[in-house]
Amino acid sequence: MIEFGHLSHVGLRREHNEDTYYGDAELGLWLVADGMGGHEFGEVASAIARDVVVREVRAGHNLKQAIQTADEEIIRHSRKRSEALPMGTTVAAARIQGDRFEIAWVGDSRAYLWNGGGLRQLSQDHSYVQELIDQGAITSEQARTHPHRNVVTQALGVTDPQSLKVETISGEFRPGMQLVLCSDGLTEEVEDGQIARIVARTELSAQECVDQLVRAALDGGGSDNVTVLLVRRD
Repeated sequence: MIEFGHLSHVGLRREHNEDTYYGDAELGLWLVADGMGGHEFGEVASAIARDVVVREVRAGHNLKQAIQTADEEIIRHSRKRSEALPMGTTVAAARIQGDRFEIAWVGDSRAYLWNGGGLRQLSQDHSYVQELIDQGAITSEQARTHPHRNVVTQALGVTDPQSLKVETISGEFRPGMQLVLCSDGLTEEVEDGQIARIVARTELSAQECVDQLVRAALDGGGSDNVTVLLVRRD
């Protein structure tokens, strides 16, 4: 049986929530999208990404194809408006079919897996600081306070479809396992160890865990919109 919790909060320093999310246990699809470009841009981009991915998955396409189509549609929408500012969004999506999961992502929204014994980040950020980490130029700890930590290197609506790098990872989803999808409003404020401690509290419902994660982000400063989905297999 699948149980999931979900919450999106504008945070403490923003006027508008450019994040969006979707969860449907029947379809086996969950996603988080973090829009960029300001009010009327980020909100629109993340909403298009959500709607297109849901539509394409319902039509039988896989996550990677659905996200590629979303990129094309956001670019088309942006060109029609002929605005100077491009609209963009990150996305982290999960599909669960039987006892398997697949994750696909673009940008720095993240996916984590709790396997009963520990928390593992499944996605790898498409970001400037992640590239510096990969090069050995900075540590993960230094990345948390780096002045360019919010610069993404891939985003739907901004990255040309030919250059778009939709990454995927799949694995087993056994009883007791949990998937966490979140925007960087969570990971900016809450370290992985604290996320793990909250997710480990299996006496809480999935929704109660999500509520606590969002509360931790707000307690940490709430500098951005924060969105969290937690999917649990009982």
